[in-house]
Amino acid sequence: MTETEAIRLAQEGNAGGFERLYQLHSGRVFCLCLRMTNDPAEAEDLTQEAFLQLFRKIHTFRGESKLYTWLHRLTVNIALMKFRQKRPIEISLDEPAQTGSNEAKPLIEPGAPDPQLSGLLDRVNLKKAVDQLPHGYREVFILHDVEGYGHGEIAEILGFSIGNSKSQLFKARVRLRSLLFETLRSHAREKRLEQEAAESVLEEPHADALVGNRN
Repeated sequence: MTETEAIRLAQEGNAGGFERLYQLHSGRVFCLCLRMTNDPAEAEDLTQEAFLQLFRKIHTFRGESKLYTWLHRLTVNIALMKFRQKRPIEISLDEPAQTGSNEAKPLIEPGAPDPQLSGLLDRVNLKKAVDQLPHGYREVFILHDVEGYGHGEIAEILGFSIGNSKSQLFKARVRLRSLLFETLRSHAREKRLEQEAAESVLEEPHADALVGNRN
């Protein structure tokens, strides 16, 4: 049975089609998972999860790329999701992205408070910011800054160049810093409004007392 025939049968719900696709691609998927986890047992679990998702989503495959390219991306996304659930995100945005140029430095707004020094770079705020990153930025950021993979390994896992990996990481860090500064500003605005409201409440009895004294 050819891959094309197996895909057609699998999309029709035929178990034989699914089995053939597993035979054709399970070895490569397992090797990919093993490179990402360095743990055979975890790699096996991720492989099974990847094919479970394949079986559920095979009807969405349109043949615009090779099946393994589609399956590769599906597998990477599953692994990245597992990484995020398993480990807290604790990194420093002050470290240069090492793009090979002097421009690859963190952007710090003159006169603005640093979210790290303000105690706002916590797991909740950082996770929210990471979730807002474009897909490619988020993948590289998690693999490099959360999981500790080198750019060469990331390039191999995601299927692009080392330079692209470095560029994506740099842009991810710049975007994250911007998002975190906006979070800091938002917190500051909320605190200021709360303080103004509290001061307004305190002033009202005083004003009433003055009116009463005049009467």
